[in-house]
Amino acid sequence: MNNIAYALVYVFSYLLSLLPYRILYVISDVIIYPLIYHVAHYRRHVVRRNLRNSFPDKSEKELRKIEVKFYHYLCDYFLETIKLLSVSKSELMRRMTMEGFEELERSAEKTGFAFILLGHYCNWEYITSLQLWVSPDVKCAQIYAPLRSKVYDRLFLKIRSRFGNANIKKNESIREIIHLRHDNQKTIVGFISDQGPRWVNIHLFVPFLHQDTPVFTGTERIAKKLGASIFIAHHTRPKRGYYHCTYTKLTDTPADFAPNEITRIYMHDLEKQIQAEPYLWLWTHDRWKRQRTSPRAPEQWKATIVDGHPISDTPIETR
Repeated sequence: MNNIAYALVYVFSYLLSLLPYRILYVISDVIIYPLIYHVAHYRRHVVRRNLRNSFPDKSEKELRKIEVKFYHYLCDYFLETIKLLSVSKSELMRRMTMEGFEELERSAEKTGFAFILLGHYCNWEYITSLQLWVSPDVKCAQIYAPLRSKVYDRLFLKIRSRFGNANIKKNESIREIIHLRHDNQKTIVGFISDQGPRWVNIHLFVPFLHQDTPVFTGTERIAKKLGASIFIAHHTRPKRGYYHCTYTKLTDTPADFAPNEITRIYMHDLEKQIQAEPYLWLWTHDRWKRQRTSPRAPEQWKATIVDGHPISDTPIETR
């Protein structure tokens, strides 16, 4: 049954992807946006809460303007991603330009791995075209969390691997990266680093968009273990349908940084990107659903709260 469902979804998506960008944007504006925003109210309560808490100084009118722009962009993102099923390499490289990829490649050659920290900002799926910009001798890969729908998970894996990228499951990332090291494969790995971690994976809270925010520190810890170079992706959208990504090196020697310092630097950098163009971030994600004040929070995190205020950003061991 899943194979039949996948075949139907794939054929429909592929045929849709054959349409020119200008037609896709008409579909985005005239059909998908009204359905998602005005009819389905897709996660609108989450978006409004996130925007209100992230920008307490903005008026309701300003927040609503960001909200509408975000939903328009979300519809564009979906269709642009489907377009990856058939878009030519030359057209994609014209629409997704990159800067600093030469340094990425040099660092991968030097240290064995170059890790890219990026968020759900702009069309992050287009960054999978990085393999088109670097030497075939350097493998590009991304860490991903499987989607709940097996049909759409299969479709997105096909989209993300079309240009030669490897897809590494989040739960298998350490094992797969170590295999690449044993094979002496020079690799560039992208880590989406703004997801909401489960309690078992929360080792740090940081101030982010005016909120106490749990973050992953796994990328930093793996990088230090392997001696991998670390880069930050700065993603912009000059105009509709066009993107530019600049890869900025943070370090070739992550062990020189204090614990959690790299994670803090990245989250601060991402915050500045979001504040510059708020509508380009994925506001439908319930990023702050786990708080250390929650009744379900582990005792180690509850112990970091005194009089309702955090006294530590790392867990306090309790017995």
